[in-house]
Amino acid sequence: MRGPTGKEDSVRERGHRQDGAGQRAGARGVAAVAGEYHSVVARAAAVRAEALGVPFLCSSAVLDALTEEPAAWVARLAPAQSHGWRSYAGFLFAAGHRRIAVARQASLYWETGTRILRDHLGQRGGSVTELDADALTPRELCDALAEDGATALLLLAGTPQPAVPLVRAVRADRRLDGVLVGAPAGQPEFPRWLAALGADGAGVPFLRYLPERPSPPAVRVGEALRVRLGEEPSFVAYEGWDTVAVLAGALRTYGTGRADVARAWEGGAVAGTRGEIRFSRLPGIGVRQWVWPPVQVADRDPAEPGRFRVLHQG
Repeated sequence: MRGPTGKEDSVRERGHRQDGAGQRAGARGVAAVAGEYHSVVARAAAVRAEALGVPFLCSSAVLDALTEEPAAWVARLAPAQSHGWRSYAGFLFAAGHRRIAVARQASLYWETGTRILRDHLGQRGGSVTELDADALTPRELCDALAEDGATALLLLAGTPQPAVPLVRAVRADRRLDGVLVGAPAGQPEFPRWLAALGADGAGVPFLRYLPERPSPPAVRVGEALRVRLGEEPSFVAYEGWDTVAVLAGALRTYGTGRADVARAWEGGAVAGTRGEIRFSRLPGIGVRQWVWPPVQVADRDPAEPGRFRVLHQG
């Protein structure tokens, strides 16, 4: 773990708070719990929900091992990290990148992502070099990247620190002209990325979980979200909408008891904004899983950074 100002301690603290929230939910007799945005926090929530027998519908967290053992009370909308990140690795390979560097912070999420990339690219003759984003300054990391000869640098690190200074440093280093900067975890989709980096933040491919063409219901939901948010909704907003749709359908169809809601995980499909949602059991994944939400690799258009381009549809 990092020191008291480190990202991991902040995540751990949120995990403890989530444990407390789960206990309060159990005590208050709630029918179900929904969330959580961060994968490490979601693991704590899933463990507590399973122990208390409270249905937990996870919207966004992607770690494959959300629970160590098969869970009866937990279901997930987001794709497992191994599924989404393999799609990202396939995009890199198809674009001609064989030598990849990752600027990585210490975190289970980033470590797992690095392993997925290394395994998938290694099977195709590619390689992954790890650069310590906690230990190296942006200048030192640029020096290491230039020496390595990688054609792509992936930011497996928090935003704004240290990702934003790293992007600025790479963009300003003429030795690294032509090096692709990528951020598979999705940071470039959010407005604060564009506000912090401007044009330097364009052309950075990231993962998001949206279909190639939105369905009519998705168009209607998107319009409502734009009015509510005052900006273009991210894929996370659609995950939130789908979470509410699944829980509302469970309560209407199966009842308001906890066992009723958990039984809905085994039931029929629900029409979501991004497709038909149905949960399954998969080897190596302890929770009931939607197999699979649509997966895209997208970026901000360098010619118009406020606009997104779809580069790859998984």
